[in-house]
Amino acid sequence: MRRVKLHNPFKTRIIDEKLIREHLALERTKLANERTLLSYVRASLYLLIGGLALLQVKEYQGISIIWVGYLALIICVIFLVIGISRYIALERKLNRLLQPDREEQTN
Repeated sequence: MRRVKLHNPFKTRIIDEKLIREHLALERTKLANERTLLSYVRASLYLLIGGLALLQVKEYQGISIIWVGYLALIICVIFLVIGISRYIALERKLNRLLQPDREEQTN
């Protein structure tokens, strides 16, 4: 498989069809990776808001509701860490894929 290096999208150049398909597939993968990160952030924010709301309830001060609030805050942080780590891992894999082969550089 030939490795493709992404270039400025605003420059016009002639590229064969196979390279265009690879380029577009990599761009779709990058966009999907960003959407996944934003989904993790959104879920984390929902848990943060829910946890804070449960901790602020004054009328129903049961011990279980307070623990559920703290649990939501802990899960919020876990979601955020998992989302960022998965984003960074896939981004590194894509960057390694886009690096030119060492064999091609020496020739």
